[in-house]
Amino acid sequence: MRAGDRLLIGLIAASLAGVVADGATGGAVQSWIQANLASYGGTAGEALGWLGLALSPFALIPLAAALWGRIAGLPDGAARLLTRAARAIDKISVTIADLARWFALGLVLVTVFVVVQRYVFGASSTKLQESVIYMHAGLFLLSSGAALLSGAHVRVDILFTKLGERGRAWTDLLGTYLALLPMCWLILQTSQSYVGGAWRILERSRESDGLPLVFLLKTAIPVFAVLMILQGLAMAARAALVLSDRPAPPAGATTEHEL
Repeated sequence: MRAGDRLLIGLIAASLAGVVADGATGGAVQSWIQANLASYGGTAGEALGWLGLALSPFALIPLAAALWGRIAGLPDGAARLLTRAARAIDKISVTIADLARWFALGLVLVTVFVVVQRYVFGASSTKLQESVIYMHAGLFLLSSGAALLSGAHVRVDILFTKLGERGRAWTDLLGTYLALLPMCWLILQTSQSYVGGAWRILERSRESDGLPLVFLLKTAIPVFAVLMILQGLAMAARAALVLSDRPAPPAGATTEHEL
C-alpha cells in the first residue's frame, strides 16, 4: 500500500470518527467546530506564515551550494544534505499526489452518476455537482509537486532538450530562483486575504444545499504554492549537485513508482 493510500484511509477514518462522535454527543462536535474552527484556523495560518518567513533564508542553500561547488568543490557533508533534502521533498510530493490520484476516479464516477441521475431520473444533487469542482481542484493542485518532479509541467524553453547535463542544471537552477519561487511567493501573498477571509466566516456554498467547505477548497491554493516551492528547491538541489560534479538522486521516470 502506498503512503498516500494510508494517508487517505487515515483521513477517512478520522472523518468517520468525527461523525460518530458528533452523533453520540448530540451535535456537540459540530457546535465546537462552528464556534472555534475559524479562530484556530486563523491562528494556525498566521503561525505557518511566520514559520515560512523564518525558514525562507534556507531556500538559498541550493543556490549557494551550486556556486560554492563550481568555485571550490562541494564538501561531502553538504552533498549528503542536499541529497537527503531532495529525497525527503520528493517523498512528500509523491505521497500527496498518491492521495490526490483518487480524485480522478471520483471525478469519473460522480460525473457519470450526476448525468444518469439528472437525465434518466430527473433529479439532481447540488452537493454531488459541487464535489466535482472540489475533486478537480484537488487533483491538479495537490499533484503539482509530483508533476514537477516527473517533468510533467510544460516547459517554455525550447533549447532545454538540446543542452548538456550542466546546461540543463543551470536552466533548472536559474528557472527556480528567477521564475518558480517568485511566482509561488506572489500566489501566497495575493491569496492571503482571499483564503483568510474564507476561514474567518467558514465560507460555505452559496446554495443552501451545497457543500459547506469552500474555505477548505480555497486553502488548496496556498498548499499548491508551498508544494511547488518545496519541489522547486528539490530541483535546485539536484542542479547544485550536478554543477558540483556530484551524483544527484534520480527524478522523473526513475522515481520509486509512477503516479
